[in-house]
Amino acid sequence: MNRRKADRRREVSRTVKTVRERLSSTTGTRPAFDYEVLLGYARNRMAAWLAIAIMVLAVGYSSIYFVPVEALAAWGAVAFGIHALNGLTYRRFVSQPATDVNLQRWQRQFTIGEVLFGIVFGALFVIPSELRDQAAVLQFGTILLSVAVIAMVGSNLPKAVIGGTLPITLLGGASFALVGDFLSLTIAVFVVFAEGFFIVLAFRMRQNALAMLEFRAEKDALIAELEQANAISDESRRRAEEANLAKSRFLATMSHELRTPLNAILGFSEIMQGEVFGAIGNAHYKEYVTDIHNSGKHLLNLINEILDLSRIEAGRYQLNEEAVTLAHVAEDCHHLMKLKAKTKNLTIHQQFEPDLPKIWADERAIRQIILNLLSNAVKFTPSGGEIWIKMGWTVGGGQYVSIRDNGPGIPEDEIPIVLSAFGQGSLAIKTAEQGTGLGLPIVKALMTMHGGKFELKSKLREGTEAMITFPAARVMEVMPAIPDRVQPAPAPMRRAVG
Repeated sequence: MNRRKADRRREVSRTVKTVRERLSSTTGTRPAFDYEVLLGYARNRMAAWLAIAIMVLAVGYSSIYFVPVEALAAWGAVAFGIHALNGLTYRRFVSQPATDVNLQRWQRQFTIGEVLFGIVFGALFVIPSELRDQAAVLQFGTILLSVAVIAMVGSNLPKAVIGGTLPITLLGGASFALVGDFLSLTIAVFVVFAEGFFIVLAFRMRQNALAMLEFRAEKDALIAELEQANAISDESRRRAEEANLAKSRFLATMSHELRTPLNAILGFSEIMQGEVFGAIGNAHYKEYVTDIHNSGKHLLNLINEILDLSRIEAGRYQLNEEAVTLAHVAEDCHHLMKLKAKTKNLTIHQQFEPDLPKIWADERAIRQIILNLLSNAVKFTPSGGEIWIKMGWTVGGGQYVSIRDNGPGIPEDEIPIVLSAFGQGSLAIKTAEQGTGLGLPIVKALMTMHGGKFELKSKLREGTEAMITFPAARVMEVMPAIPDRVQPAPAPMRRAVG
């Protein structure tokens, strides 16, 4: 909802800015577009300068049959002079910095130049000649060609198009109308209609050019917004990573300061609980000492798990890798949890594939992983339940350890929650003692450091299965035994003959 409001405000702001720019423009477009349009006009005219010069030369050469040579020479000199002057004007405008451009003055210069060229070009059709009637078709084609070229090339500046084509149309149409016959009048009317058609076409081409500029401006604005959003996102992510790293470093350096007083609390409470220096006279005090000791153990476990996770996140957890037998580690963890499982009347089954080779891993981390998973199974399995510890080969040549129980299970939508730090499932909280919520995140992080994978599968009222998988690259190959070399029998000694 907030994003929709932000997009709406951005769109309104953009619309208001666009309207304000159009109102401040002399042509009804954005001021930036005014310059772009005028620059496009000048570049088009420069690109077509040589083609128009060739057209003037061709028209002059074709008119030599019905226009006196002296008049044609004068006309050609004036036409080429104005055309060259216009070319210099276009070049000077293009080379001038955009900040120093006076748009109105340059538009006026371009329009005057087009008008002068149109008047000179149209004067060719009113030069007196006795052979004018024989060149009517050539004259008609020349009028249409010149009007079309000027309209197409100068479409970005409609005033210049009108100023350049109107004299040619009026003078050429007048030359046909003065003849007076039906064909000449028809050609004159057709020339006028052609003028209107090419002017409309020029306006349409200008609208297309403005639309392209509008699309380009919107694209540039969108790219700028995306780059800004990307920069903000990168900056936010960098700050979050720095804050997270600072938090992890702070917790990792608090190990000694937090554990020292807790060890003292646990040690003194254990001495008092065992009544080493004498009996405690009041039973309530003894109960309080037990509560203090249990609370201290719970707090110490919580601090240890927080510090372990913080060291992993801060990149300060180093693996002490060595050859490890998974079956031995799992059996040790089973032995440690056997008393607690017996207290809850739980049965733990072991299913290990025989002759599994050792893996290259950190034994302390593997022990912590299996203990966390096995303690969770014991904790959340109701009295009289069963737990299965399986171990064997994976399809890819690695090894896996699976711990499955028939406890209450976890809803599917809560699995991401229990895998996050301090996350606990709702059903587990109701049916079992609460934990720190850091065991599974630590397992996942340690398995990632080993290049392995941790999977948690669960169904309500059917149980939960936690599986860790080690890649084949960590499985150590068993080298074949080297056979003993057979010692050669000693050579028989020869008896010396005396």
